[in-house]
Amino acid sequence: MNLPVINYSILLFCLFSGIMSFAQINGEIKVSGKIKEVASGKPVKAKITYISVPTGSMKGTFNDSTFSFSVFGSSKYQLTAIADNYIPRTILVDPKSFEGKDKIIRDIVLTPKGQTIRFEHLLFEQRKSEIDPQSYEELDEFVALLKENPKMIVQLEGHTDSNGSAKANMELSQDRVDAVKKYMTSKGVDKSQVKTKAFGGTKPATKEKTPEARNYNRRVEMRVLSEN
Repeated sequence: MNLPVINYSILLFCLFSGIMSFAQINGEIKVSGKIKEVASGKPVKAKITYISVPTGSMKGTFNDSTFSFSVFGSSKYQLTAIADNYIPRTILVDPKSFEGKDKIIRDIVLTPKGQTIRFEHLLFEQRKSEIDPQSYEELDEFVALLKENPKMIVQLEGHTDSNGSAKANMELSQDRVDAVKKYMTSKGVDKSQVKTKAFGGTKPATKEKTPEARNYNRRVEMRVLSEN
């Protein structure tokens, strides 16, 4: 009697495909990332906690420079990384923003204590203080950080380029940090946690005169004044 020849490659492919289909049908998404230092990009070992919000029904902890876990459903997840000599950092992961994907990669970038954190995705209308809605996602992560650390006191520092009137630049940078503080407090951050300071164009991040350099100088940064 001739026995059938089993093609194990096809069998494994079908088995893997079945597992993938099951995961997709059940809404499983793998969340992973690295903990890195802001300037060097080197890995940083940290305590990483994650929790589903607002219910808190799913949570976990890692002690490493990387993390990986599975999420189900549509709950948002809040991840916080804490490491010695670094400012804590919180990110938010919303599976709805990755609809149709089964993997989410989000690195957490840590800044050494004593340095300022730059808001990388904070946008304003030109020469105005209205916050572009595209900025809300990043701002919400800092809101989560401050609410998670109610004793943390920060200072928002506003900067412009050096073009135009020095007085107008100072007023604009103050209006912008005031707008960021107003957004944060509207989301539940205690106003006593957030101080503001305007620098106008007096502290450029770079002294180059190119359009790119001027754009880089227009920024809002956050300085941690106290954590206890």
